[in-house]
Amino acid sequence: MPIAATNLTDRVLATIDAAAAEIVAFTSELIRIPTINPPGERYPECAEAIGRRLKACGFDVAYHPAEGRPEHTASHPRVNVVGVRRGRSDRPLVHLNGHFDVVPAGEGWTIDPFAGIVKDGRIYGRGACDMKAGLACAVYAAEAIRRAGIELNGSIEVSGTVDEESGGFAGVAWLAERGHINASRTDFVIIPEPLYVDRICIGHRGVYWFEVTTRGRIAHGSMPFHGVNAVEHMAILIDRMRRDLAPALARRTTAMPVVPAGARHATLNINGIAGGQPVGGIQTPCVADVCRAVFDRRFLLEEEFDAARAEIVQLLDRLAASERDFRYELKDLMVVHPVRTPLDSPLIAVLDRSLKKVLGRSGGLVASPGTYDHKHVTRIGGVTHCVAYGPGVLDLAHQPDEWCAVDDVINATKVIALALLELAGAST
Repeated sequence: MPIAATNLTDRVLATIDAAAAEIVAFTSELIRIPTINPPGERYPECAEAIGRRLKACGFDVAYHPAEGRPEHTASHPRVNVVGVRRGRSDRPLVHLNGHFDVVPAGEGWTIDPFAGIVKDGRIYGRGACDMKAGLACAVYAAEAIRRAGIELNGSIEVSGTVDEESGGFAGVAWLAERGHINASRTDFVIIPEPLYVDRICIGHRGVYWFEVTTRGRIAHGSMPFHGVNAVEHMAILIDRMRRDLAPALARRTTAMPVVPAGARHATLNINGIAGGQPVGGIQTPCVADVCRAVFDRRFLLEEEFDAARAEIVQLLDRLAASERDFRYELKDLMVVHPVRTPLDSPLIAVLDRSLKKVLGRSGGLVASPGTYDHKHVTRIGGVTHCVAYGPGVLDLAHQPDEWCAVDDVINATKVIALALLELAGAST
């Protein structure tokens, strides 16, 4: 590497070390805003906190309410924030995106999930790992370059977006649909999701969420032979899925480096079920005439969605043919197709080099067991050079006492900053 470039690298890394306490404090500040989704609480407040920080870091900032989306309501507005800092030219443009919504805290916490506590080298709180630490990394990776007195040939954008935990349709999808993230202006996208600080995530499996309703016939519970029990029919369906479909899915594997290893198989999960009288309510002696269940089918890059759906339909049709009075309705809830970054993408190579400079190693490539906003960046925005890279351990996401290591936050900030230098082109 030329001496000048090495000097730029050293300046940026030293600047990040000097700002370490500030980066951690900003992460804690974001955690203390409980942006719980559902229903989408305090989004404008968090967007404004990110926007203020971006302005202080030299970005031109704009707020983008997700007008037209059904989720965007007066009581729970969906507000995204985008900051841009232009270099000598508009291109290349590197976009850093992070979602600021978090899942509900749930039970089992030993600390306040929204206090942003820092102790023993860890930042604790709901969203610490997934992914408010990543957002702080994005902001300060760009800020370190500015503080080091380095002008870029290209430009940097940082966005804080909503609703990733519920699909991202009012967040990144909305921005992509309106051209804010688009191949016509965006060259590279890095999403600092928590997929291990030494790994580069190149995509994810597909998702098919669907709802099955079984229909029966109501009757008196003392004479169930006069009715048809929809719950029993749902139980038959679930048993057939367990006995026939689950083993077939377990035999299918993907060549993508999905982590953990168990997620390299096609999978099916029962997300929820409801049928008959409410449990815990007033008792009524009735045969359940309706039962509904929601299923989560994760399909592989090597599978086609149409084939995955047809497999469910065929199973239901076989039951309708073999089980007396079995009636069903199938409703598609959400379809997300798999995505994969081209292996020859310069973005992968740049991040790999940056990892080796900062950590002295690269853990290589992984793929996500779930989905993240890569799907919208590529399938709507048309940006193929998109990866996830950020701080945090994937397994801690959505867990009680969620945390992110301070060292991971600082190291990820360094890796992203060095990648920015190379992708956007550094000038002294």
